[in-house]
Amino acid sequence: MGRRALYDRRLQARNEQWSLPGRLLSAALARPGVVLTLIGKRAPVERDGRVLNRGVQALLEVSSVMDRASNRGGGTPDPVSTRDVFAATTKMVMPSRTDVHATGRTVPGPEGAPDIPVRIYRRFGVGIGRPRHRPSVIVYFHGGGWVVGNLDSHDGSCRLIAAVTGCVVVSVDYRLAPEHPFPAAIEDCLAAYAWVQRNHEVLGTSPGQVGVMGDSAGGNLAAVVAQETRPGHRSASADVPPPVAQCLIYPSVDARFVTESFRIMGDGFLLSSEGMHAYRAHYLPDPSDHHSVRASPTLNEDLTGAAPAVVVTAGFDPLRDEGAGYADALAEAGVEVEYRCYDDMVHGFFGMGVIPDCLALATEVCDAMGSLMRRAVSPEGG
Repeated sequence: MGRRALYDRRLQARNEQWSLPGRLLSAALARPGVVLTLIGKRAPVERDGRVLNRGVQALLEVSSVMDRASNRGGGTPDPVSTRDVFAATTKMVMPSRTDVHATGRTVPGPEGAPDIPVRIYRRFGVGIGRPRHRPSVIVYFHGGGWVVGNLDSHDGSCRLIAAVTGCVVVSVDYRLAPEHPFPAAIEDCLAAYAWVQRNHEVLGTSPGQVGVMGDSAGGNLAAVVAQETRPGHRSASADVPPPVAQCLIYPSVDARFVTESFRIMGDGFLLSSEGMHAYRAHYLPDPSDHHSVRASPTLNEDLTGAAPAVVVTAGFDPLRDEGAGYADALAEAGVEVEYRCYDDMVHGFFGMGVIPDCLALATEVCDAMGSLMRRAVSPEGG
């Protein structure tokens, strides 16, 4: 690590607050070889020409040991029953940036639906003292298979995005399945996005300078919002412009589950094909919806005019190939795309800051989105 990079990392670390379990786990995973030796799993994991990151391997092995010790290893649980565990776990494995201010509020939901809780993040000092240079805003849609996840589960990730990009971040707590199946989540996300575009005075942000971002199921929702707000789309409103940029992190963009990576990476790497089938059954109870472009945005044959994109995938992820395919489809439609596959990573690495390599890559993804936002709103100054 160079001197400047070391200084930047130390500066960032001073603004990170960890829970005690997270701090202990992070310290252990900083030496994955020791952990794997103690567990008796020293051999590297290889599949499809890729070698799994040793820190990720150690975390997966520790999780497996804990599951066996607590008798939780007997198959995939019902996703709904794991909501509290998911939120608690994700909060533990990500640091909380203390240089970011977060505040909650509600925004109007779709017609006939309840208001939508959102959380707004702003890095301290952003937009202060420069009234003519208001910050851009990123609307964030969390992952969790459309079934789990909330504002708390992705609080650490949204704080990181706000800290690194300098943008205001609005995280959306959309309705979840099975209580609210497809397309409730999409309608909530479109409504929240429209509120952001119409309320720059409330947010203190620059009009029109809005991007969308999401991980996994949230990547799906971000892609759909980017598609459906394009001028000329039947869902588009004249006073709600499309996003200027989109960042899709290991997005779920093909509900048919037909890719090669879904077949070969569907077991043993955190996200399983069995789990994906369970999530899909909750969110898309009608199989005919699997072919809808709102559920499978990669099936949209016209992607022209979509926002410039950063598309990120992980090598050991069932969703890897569909993310790569969507990036190709965007590029073929003339959309500016930056595609990155982190070959040694698994689904969920963006929120696994307890592993130093994952936190570094998550920071890099945030930096890529920040750069894309700056280029989109000021091409000469990007």
